[in-house]
Amino acid sequence: MTLTSLAFAYARRRPLSTLLVVLLLATGTAIVTLTLIVARELETRMTRDAQGIDLVVGAKGSPLQIVLAGVYHVDVPPGNIPLDSVAKLRAHRMIASAIPLALGDSFRGYRIVGTEPALVEHYGGRLESGDLWKAPMEAVLGSEVARRTMLDVGARFEGSHGLSDKGGAHAGETYAVVGVLAPTGTVLDRMVLTPIESVWHVHDAHQAKPADADHARGKHDDDDHEAADRDVTLVLVRYRTPVAAASLPREINETTELVAASPAQETARLLTAFGVGVDVLRGFAYLLVAASALMLFVALAQALDERRYDLAILRALGAHRRQVAWVLLAESLGLAIVGATLGIAAAHVVVSSLGAVFPAAAPLAGAAWRFSPEEALVMAVAVAAGILASLWPAWQAYRLDVAATLAES
Repeated sequence: MTLTSLAFAYARRRPLSTLLVVLLLATGTAIVTLTLIVARELETRMTRDAQGIDLVVGAKGSPLQIVLAGVYHVDVPPGNIPLDSVAKLRAHRMIASAIPLALGDSFRGYRIVGTEPALVEHYGGRLESGDLWKAPMEAVLGSEVARRTMLDVGARFEGSHGLSDKGGAHAGETYAVVGVLAPTGTVLDRMVLTPIESVWHVHDAHQAKPADADHARGKHDDDDHEAADRDVTLVLVRYRTPVAAASLPREINETTELVAASPAQETARLLTAFGVGVDVLRGFAYLLVAASALMLFVALAQALDERRYDLAILRALGAHRRQVAWVLLAESLGLAIVGATLGIAAAHVVVSSLGAVFPAAAPLAGAAWRFSPEEALVMAVAVAAGILASLWPAWQAYRLDVAATLAES
């Protein structure tokens, strides 16, 4: 039997103490790793979703609310703005592009977005099957929407008012699926895209009295409404030149009834607020790691008294002081590595299965098996905690008086 195998044999002799140390260390490293994965993936996705969008222009309200609604599609917008605002923005010398969005409805929790093909181009979308819409009430599904709803080209569905299925369906106003997009890894995967006219039509019919529903459809088909009477919800703006960042937002906010919100600024604020909570949770996790190291130290110190005679016999048989000390160090180091490995693996398993419990967290599953350098640091901290916990007991074993110990026995 080698000295290392002897160390693990000692650990097996105290199964309860060993199990508690491993579980405590695994819990701490799992929480640290989980926060690292979620924080990294959220920051990456938020940065990717906002890439190429310099401003989100909407009705008067909270800039953060406008960005959350227009870029990430996780909030309700503050209101609508006149359609002619889009033309005015496009005519501005500092604006390279302006993509209008008409929001308000959803399908099984996924937002129905009235927009233009430019939005698909902005996110680098490409069709996996079918075609883009050519007429009102035709819809193109993002890859995640198609996968989770199991709809394909040719299917029909009805939208619900608001972002929840409990918002009430627009009975009789059905969309026809004409295309499905390939995965992009952006918010486009979680959208149902349709022309803006579809959103106008659905809400015209919804607001009309039952006796006037056919008349509302007739007005839509004949295109009786003037564009000036129409609204959109938000406009995604891209600057023509970086210089526009210095003056354009202030110009829009001060000279119009609109609000210009910067995704970069609002995302930074959001991540800062989110980061405080992550730091608190991470600090708690490191406390668990420290507690497991303390528990390991106590267990080894107690075990040293029980093993004095065994260690003295090893010395008498020719084992060197360093070899005797290594028995305790190897036991502590082995438990630390096992606990940290289990914790990191558990964190990745949790991330991979989050989507089954919380559908909104399904996009995180893609990061479940991507390992980062920070996780190596977590492992290093756990191993260092194991080494520190064993230093004093190992030093005591190193200084063991063989003759006195054997004489006492």
